[in-house]
Amino acid sequence: MSTEAYRDVLAERLPTQTVKLIASPAEYEELLPQARVITGFEIDAATVENATNLELFACTFAGTDHLPLDAFAANDVDVTNASGVHGPNASEQVLAYVLSFARGLDRGWQQSQAGTWSHYHTDELYGSTVTVVGMGAIGGAILDRLAPFGVETIGVRNSPSKGGNADEVVGIEEVPEILPRTDYLILACPLTEETEHLVDETALARMPPDSVLVNIARGEVVDTDALLAALRTNELRGAALDVTDPEPLSDGHPLWSHDNCLITPHNAGYTPRYWDRMADIIADNIDRLDTDERLRNLAK
Repeated sequence: MSTEAYRDVLAERLPTQTVKLIASPAEYEELLPQARVITGFEIDAATVENATNLELFACTFAGTDHLPLDAFAANDVDVTNASGVHGPNASEQVLAYVLSFARGLDRGWQQSQAGTWSHYHTDELYGSTVTVVGMGAIGGAILDRLAPFGVETIGVRNSPSKGGNADEVVGIEEVPEILPRTDYLILACPLTEETEHLVDETALARMPPDSVLVNIARGEVVDTDALLAALRTNELRGAALDVTDPEPLSDGHPLWSHDNCLITPHNAGYTPRYWDRMADIIADNIDRLDTDERLRNLAK
């Protein structure tokens, strides 16, 4: 996405502020001490130290673990993220995956490409049980969009006592118990020690053979070898993967050979409205910097 477009959107949202796109190292050195707010996807600790007027770094990623958080804390600089920016587009992509499998559109597409008119059986999403692992901005948006379809929803989060917009909310440790009644398992969680290979051979064996796995989280949340084995032996109806392990998926990788595995190149997060939503967050927070109001999307 164009950084020039981001600059233009920010300038439009912030008519009383000076918005600059750094174009050269010399300009960077000149403007850095003046900057009250910096936005981008990364910054190093030395830059934070030298940005003596900096109050806020607005990260354009949802995750901030790659940033020098200690340097921000030491220099009293707040950090915000892009949480919520991806909600509408990522949740729409998940619904597209789920409905495609429910209505057999994968087979319909194949037959259409082959010029074949042949009736086949399909299913309904209505009445299914959908489990969403991760109830952050994206997981919450997915659950919101599932509500009108008449499905039973199970939300999985680290602190189930917080509740949420699912019919049932459970902790991550309860995933093995809910898998046998899950028709669609949607992964929208961060990659942590707890979620790495959450979906492994044992988990896949607990899922019904007509169930579907959807992963828009991180590739490592799924054990690729175990998934391949399940797809080969028809232990799953299918899988939709926007993320893979490894990523990018190499030419000739076995996952490409399975007709019941839909792979997209990590583009569920893409939206033409990305910069508009980021600018909304930053404009709101610039107003909040002069008050005691908590910043929106403040990273923990």
